[in-house]
Amino acid sequence: MQPNSSHLAEKETENKKGSHKNIWYGIGRHRIEIPKIVLKAKVQSNELMKALHIRSIGYYPKAQDHYTYRKKGLPENFLFFCVDGYGWFQVNGKRYEVGPNECFILPQHMEHAYGSSEDNPWSIYWIHFGGDALPEFNRMQAAQKYFEPQYIKNNGDIIPLFNKIYKSLELGYSLDNLVYANMGLVQYLNLFIYNTRHYEATLTDKSDCVDNAILYMQQRINDKISLNELGKQYNYSVSRFSNLFKQKTGYAPIDYFVQLKMQKACQQLDFTTRSVKDIAFSMGFDDPYYFSRRFRAVIGMSPKKYRLLNNDQRKSPS
Repeated sequence: MQPNSSHLAEKETENKKGSHKNIWYGIGRHRIEIPKIVLKAKVQSNELMKALHIRSIGYYPKAQDHYTYRKKGLPENFLFFCVDGYGWFQVNGKRYEVGPNECFILPQHMEHAYGSSEDNPWSIYWIHFGGDALPEFNRMQAAQKYFEPQYIKNNGDIIPLFNKIYKSLELGYSLDNLVYANMGLVQYLNLFIYNTRHYEATLTDKSDCVDNAILYMQQRINDKISLNELGKQYNYSVSRFSNLFKQKTGYAPIDYFVQLKMQKACQQLDFTTRSVKDIAFSMGFDDPYYFSRRFRAVIGMSPKKYRLLNNDQRKSPS
């Protein structure tokens, strides 16, 4: 990996081992804590950074005797990415085991404990992040999924991005360095909480049924699909599948499928001269008038008006 650490930090860890006051000391430790005065003066007062920002960041290799307990949790979130070895964490009275290529998030203000395996201690990259938008972030289902350990696909972009963020902060707390690091934070979080979206999906992936159902819809975009068909496809009852789908996407399955169809129809209206009737039939609608009604409900205007408006915009000088 590894980001450069200062000689002072190296000397500090020479005579310490394990965890002291919830901070791990060991060979190869890299840690940056943003001073509170910097957070207040430069970060929390900045419109770009105050929503989500880094409080501290670090890398602990083979963190022998790493252990932390916080009765009141932290005022910010804590994201761990384990790249080697094993560890564990406990929250809400439940203990979770963590292994290589697994990530988890400890939400703010929640009692927790965590530590490394005695036999094969973990190597972890971690970031504390806070901000005004943190409560909203923690209400996202995509984020809540990571309140338990999740396996992470990694095509080699996670650690380089971490290093860029770390090295930027290591250069000092100029406004440019802070903005660069904290804009990188959002991208870094996305690599985890929307991990599967960074890879070409296939129906053979061991992803959840909702991801597979959306891929199935894309592949059947010109056909008709019933809710019964989708439920049977993934061995769920109609009601159970509908609930799972709506929990993750916010939409009923067929409504989502119709939105995908209308997105495709917009492309046809934008880039072809096909008639609305022909496009409706190609999208699996027997009745062009019903197609137009659904198009208006999703897009906010009729197909003809959409085509006319977009053609006018393309003709206008930029």
